[in-house]
Amino acid sequence: MATTWNAHGDASARMARALGWFSIGLGVAEVVAPRGVARLIGLADTGDRRRWLRAFGVREIASGAGILGGRRQAGWLWSRVLGDAMDLGALGRTMRERGGDRARLASATAAVAGVTALDVFASGRATRRARRPIRVQKSITIDRPAADLYERWRDLTKLPGIMRHLESVEPTGERRSHWRAKGPAGTSIEWDAETIEDQPRRIAWRSVDDATVPNRGAVEFEDAPDGRGTILRVDLQYDPPGGAVGAAVAKLFGEEPSQQIADDLRRFKQLVETGEIATGEGPSARKRPSLYDQPPQPARV
Repeated sequence: MATTWNAHGDASARMARALGWFSIGLGVAEVVAPRGVARLIGLADTGDRRRWLRAFGVREIASGAGILGGRRQAGWLWSRVLGDAMDLGALGRTMRERGGDRARLASATAAVAGVTALDVFASGRATRRARRPIRVQKSITIDRPAADLYERWRDLTKLPGIMRHLESVEPTGERRSHWRAKGPAGTSIEWDAETIEDQPRRIAWRSVDDATVPNRGAVEFEDAPDGRGTILRVDLQYDPPGGAVGAAVAKLFGEEPSQQIADDLRRFKQLVETGEIATGEGPSARKRPSLYDQPPQPARV
């Protein structure tokens, strides 16, 4: 998966650089030769037209330099989208005026519309690329042998009975499965995952096929000191929808992975140590029947 992400990132970076150089080239032409640009796109050659072409050229050069500078690239790419909107508005106004070449103006408008679509696509890719993945690491000590925890954890179909945020896990292949989880405000998030490592001391996975929320992680089973059971460690990395804003919204609605994992690990500990999970309904609460009354089944991932 890392190779796929890197390949997508390289393609997005190349596209951004190409747009940066295009922006600078167009800007220089508009600043240095506004009359030639005006004739090319069918504008009437007037002093006002030359002045706003030069102004647009300065904007294009600034956007291109910002994109190629590498810092806040997504913001500079979005500035191109804003500039495209201004260009389309200006071309639309000149189409209604006399003195221009309507055929050339129509061609220029179509060209700008095509570049706008490309700019929007590149801006979206750069925005996703700029998100900082969020990493969650949690651990808990469970009074059971590592081999027992490994066998229980690797049966993915039973995880929704332990992890409250999971709705279902369905095997779709030898090492693949389809996951459905609760999202903020009653929404659901779905993705396909692949088990990339399945060892008695470590199980690792990664999302595949351009998941809405790309994620990868691992669970490890380490013997606790003095024979006190097993330390179970979970290491999760994910790209939140909407970047940091999405993570903040998720936390507001109580669906933030750090909180989820801590709760789920406590439930898992309770299940494997006592054979049941408390419902939390008070002193007289009954216990929830164990999902593991039957012997652990072979993994289906």
